[in-house]
Amino acid sequence: MGPQSTIAPADRQRLMAGHDEFLFPCARPYYRSPLVLEEAHGVWVKDMEGREYLDLFAGILTTSIGHCHPAVTNAVTRQMAQLGHTSTLYVTRNQIDVASRIADLAPGALTRSFFTNSGTEAVETAVTLACMSTGRSEVIALKLGYHGRSMLTTNLTAHAPWRPLPSSIAGIKHAMSPYPYRCPFKVPCDESCVDLFARDLEEVIETTTNGRPAALVAETIQGVGGFVVPPPGYFQKAAEIIRGAGGLLIIDEVQAGWGRSGGHWFGIEHWGVEPDIMVMAKGVANGFPVGVTTTRDEIAGSWTAKTISTFGGNPISMAAAAATLEVMIQEDTPARSAARGEQLGAALQELAARHDWIGEARGMGLMWGLEIVDGPESRRPDPSRAVALLEATKEEGLLIGTGGLKGHVIRIGPSMLIEEDELDAGITRLARACALVERRGAR
Repeated sequence: MGPQSTIAPADRQRLMAGHDEFLFPCARPYYRSPLVLEEAHGVWVKDMEGREYLDLFAGILTTSIGHCHPAVTNAVTRQMAQLGHTSTLYVTRNQIDVASRIADLAPGALTRSFFTNSGTEAVETAVTLACMSTGRSEVIALKLGYHGRSMLTTNLTAHAPWRPLPSSIAGIKHAMSPYPYRCPFKVPCDESCVDLFARDLEEVIETTTNGRPAALVAETIQGVGGFVVPPPGYFQKAAEIIRGAGGLLIIDEVQAGWGRSGGHWFGIEHWGVEPDIMVMAKGVANGFPVGVTTTRDEIAGSWTAKTISTFGGNPISMAAAAATLEVMIQEDTPARSAARGEQLGAALQELAARHDWIGEARGMGLMWGLEIVDGPESRRPDPSRAVALLEATKEEGLLIGTGGLKGHVIRIGPSMLIEEDELDAGITRLARACALVERRGAR
């Protein structure tokens, strides 16, 4: 990625002082000594001191085809020189091209899209649309789910560390999340538990709503919750229950979409369920701000009030999305994620067998989590050891993420174009980091 940087330590100190002085304190970066990133290409990033890191977190699963992919860079550069901004009051070629491509890739009859700037806005749009379409106002989400940082989406989020205020929106209820490793019904969790999770959803509708919910909102694989994969059969039953009550199924594919789960373009397709509304963001434009809400024609037509998005469908962001989707199709990201996911999953399972403080390695495609616990018997979450592993991977030149209710889950989600040897290098660095944690002890 070019010559080593010669940035003086004083420059770093100045930047960190500026971060502490001028940014919200809640915007805390990773690591005891945060990284100041200066450059990135593919799956490699470089900090201001010139040290390179192998990125297995992809900006929270967002640089889906790698940092600064030339196809995206060239498309955006051309677009900036031609037309930079219009708002949704005008028609632009890129927006139509991207919407048409999404209609081709999305499951079933999801052919109508509305563009915003983020996953938060996409979820806001989806919930508002569901309420207008059904004429109802109560919405159900899953515990441990994460859906954004606005007033509405933090109320949908059932994850205390990410809720800055007490519940402030009436009509939002939460059902039990299917979390196989921490199943409250049976250990190990099996298919018989699906009926019990489904029954909980029915009881939430019957006892905490008026029996007429507008929608169920759910991630296919919970992201912030710790890359939790539901047991087979859950979404089929959940869809049947919410539709039986007259509501719509809203599926959040912000993290799991675009082939990341392996074998399919969207996570929900693994369970053969067609959503009524689907939301996407993050990887769709390889780092440019794009949120997408996609639905069927008749549901889209239920939004009759005036609306606008100043930056939604922005020509530059749409150019990035169009280029990203073209690369994804050419490279067949569902197949690539499946292949590299087998490689990654096998290595993580081996690590879990080697270290008894890794309670579980779980995931699909290129979306894998490590449940860090204080021991194989108690299986209590161990966030301090997860932080120790995060710091150790930094020492080894590797970037990963954390998640889970207690911050005790390691999250791995690299670019879907990562090569076999690059992933091998990442696995080797992760193994060395685990050994470091082992030698240094739990605390």
